[in-house]
Amino acid sequence: MLKRGHLDVPVIGVAKAGWNLDQFRARAHDSLEKHGGIDAAVFERLNGLLRYVDGDYNDPATFQAIRKELKGCATAAHYLAIPPLLFGTVVEQLAKSGSAQSARVIVEKPFGNDLA
Repeated sequence: MLKRGHLDVPVIGVAKAGWNLDQFRARAHDSLEKHGGIDAAVFERLNGLLRYVDGDYNDPATFQAIRKELKGCATAAHYLAIPPLLFGTVVEQLAKSGSAQSARVIVEKPFGNDLA
């Protein structure tokens, strides 16, 4: 998306990993290098968009930190790569913090155990 000029909003990683922004950037770099290669100029631009929030999904302060990192984005996409048990909690916290206004929520994992 960045390479094609379609990404100009913060990309915020959220986890309770005890990381800092530099560790998140290193993880992004390693992942891209392993799964597709690195375009140094594009990655440098991505680096400028990366943000990291270390926090607990049950703590409203985590979602206030996300809202702060969104820096007033008109629309956001929240990609939930989390256990299904947490979907409700996270969506509720996004709404309470004001981070879900005009936003999309994308769920990584399927619901249920049987596609049929």
